Amino acid sequence: MSKYQTIKEQAYEANMQIPAQHLALYTWGNVSAFDKNEGVFAIKPSGVPYPELTVDNMVVVDLNGTVVEGDLRPSSDTPTHVVLYKEFAVHDGLAINGIIHTHSTYAVSWAQAVLPIPLFGTTHADHIQTEVPCTPYLSEAAVKNDYEKETGDLIVSHFRANKLNPAEVNMVLVGGHGPFAWGATADKAVYNAAVLEEVSHMALNTLQLKPDAATLPAYIIDKHYQRKHGPNAYYGQAKK
Repeated sequence: MSKYQTIKEQAYEANMQIPAQHLALYTWGNVSAFDKNEGVFAIKPSGVPYPELTVDNMVVVDLNGTVVEGDLRPSSDTPTHVVLYKEFAVHDGLAINGIIHTHSTYAVSWAQAVLPIPLFGTTHADHIQTEVPCTPYLSEAAVKNDYEKETGDLIVSHFRANKLNPAEVNMVLVGGHGPFAWGATADKAVYNAAVLEEVSHMALNTLQLKPDAATLPAYIIDKHYQRKHGPNAYYGQAKK
């Protein structure tokens, strides 16, 4: 059995949730599962349809982008995952052990418009306290240099420039491209991507109904976020 069996299983199960949650067609998405102790992550192989995936064909990659286990090429988005783990999970010491990228319809629609998603309602506020950020387009020089790595660098620089905490804002749109999300586990990253897609849909519907709709008042945002994530959170059941 592989020494990386656990993260390979986590990555496989999370990737299979992409079609189950209707987050991508064909091969348009990938999830990785990170082992901080080993400094490696397991990720979907490039271009392999979800029905053909197995635990054994998950590819294990280190934080230099080098394949350490697996016979297939890793996802073409692997360099973006490398940057996000190195800059967020390792440098910032955050509980990020899973990253997902998809081309889900409504989130991509906002990304193609190069617009952040306004915080209109409590569904959004239950998960993050800000609009969903959207980066600008990558520059022509960045695209020609090292496209996937530069995508990760753009996300990191956008968060730093806007003083966003990736522990709290666990999702982002890349301008003209699509959504990335992350979480404490690969499964949680998928959950956050599903939330992002739903919030994207709701926001678009809101603007269609009322183009000048106001964002949710700050006191309601704070209430909904804190009741789930604050020091005195009371949503759900007490941990035993």
